[in-house]
Amino acid sequence: MEPSTALPTAALLDSAFWFSAAIILFLLILSGFFSGSETALTAASRGKLRTQADKGSKGAARALRITEDNERLIGSVLLGNNLVNILATSLATTVLLRLFGENGVALATLFMTLLVLVFAEVLPKTYAITNAERAASLVSLPISVVVRVFSPIVSAVRILVRGILRLLGVAVDPDSNILAVREEIAGALHLGHSEGVVEKEDRDRILGALDLRERVVEEIMLHRSGIEMIDADSDPSDILDQCLQSNHTRLPVFRDDPENIIGVIHAKDLLRAMYKLIGGPEGDAGALKKFDVATVAMKPYFVPETSTLDEQMRQFLRRRTHFALVVDEYGSLQGLITLEDILEEIVGEITDEFDPDADHPLSPGDDGQYYVDGAMTIRDLNRATDWSLPDDEANTLAGLVIHEAQMIPTPGQVFSFHGFRFEVTSRDGNRITQLKIRPL
Repeated sequence: MEPSTALPTAALLDSAFWFSAAIILFLLILSGFFSGSETALTAASRGKLRTQADKGSKGAARALRITEDNERLIGSVLLGNNLVNILATSLATTVLLRLFGENGVALATLFMTLLVLVFAEVLPKTYAITNAERAASLVSLPISVVVRVFSPIVSAVRILVRGILRLLGVAVDPDSNILAVREEIAGALHLGHSEGVVEKEDRDRILGALDLRERVVEEIMLHRSGIEMIDADSDPSDILDQCLQSNHTRLPVFRDDPENIIGVIHAKDLLRAMYKLIGGPEGDAGALKKFDVATVAMKPYFVPETSTLDEQMRQFLRRRTHFALVVDEYGSLQGLITLEDILEEIVGEITDEFDPDADHPLSPGDDGQYYVDGAMTIRDLNRATDWSLPDDEANTLAGLVIHEAQMIPTPGQVFSFHGFRFEVTSRDGNRITQLKIRPL
């Protein structure tokens, strides 16, 4: 009787063992699925998913939908992952206790830790990271079902978590993005450049376009001290000569006071009007004495110095003009800005055959020193040298030195701030015209 009783018991234990092992294996597969899904859906680029969705990928479109509420998604996936991990560990502990007695607890802990680490964590997450968008599209359908099933439980947990955090003085806004899109793109560009994947010129162009909304006209305008103007009361021959000698196509026209801008003259309009007035190639040049530049000048276009570059570029394109005069809140002339100035913030310096050959605001010297025009903007210097001088308090290098020194320096004075050495090499009146800069 004893042998016949032991045999069914051993057979029962064997069948129970293999059945339990099969369930544990299935639970480990589920755990790997949850872990990989979490990594894929959080690591996938929403931009790439959007591109795939626009091409007709239903999986990518589902992945975009379920990642809109990251808190609910992560809560549902973590709930499912913890359920299967705890259930698998409990089942393994029961089986090993039956086989090895009290030692089964330690063996189950060691055994399940190894299995969960390798097959339910590292392996699926490694695959998900290397194939994030594809994996996110594949798991989007089952994960959307999981999110829908666990939604009531996750909502209750969410309320509990927010209540605890509120008691601890932590404000939670689940609807806000952890990183703004612009900051995410900028960070990716800087990282790509540091790793040699993105060229400096490409990085600067993209960042320049992104910065247009954050920067104002005042930062890049040509200051009024550098504006070339035409006096409406000047002799017509002098006006013609000035336009022919100028490197600019458009020139502001003033009367009595440079602050009193009455129009903007285009060189082509001036030449056409004068040519018509003298009566063609056989005409009388003496007729130019009756020429009034104000009749040809276009109505001036004024913009506030606080306009953003993005909005100003839109205004230029909408009005079909490339030239604007900048005024402050009191209506006083501060400078001028052109469409080319804004485009240069994206593509870099634009030069043509009429630009001065000697116009080089930055030139390298010995021992890592740079000779810099005082009127050069801090942003342009940072872009050219990959430095990070602050431009919160001043737009130009001369303005930065004056702000930090709290005085107007004299040639030969040396200052050290923000990790750089600044030496004033020349000054014209109260204006610093050249500096010598090097990192400390």
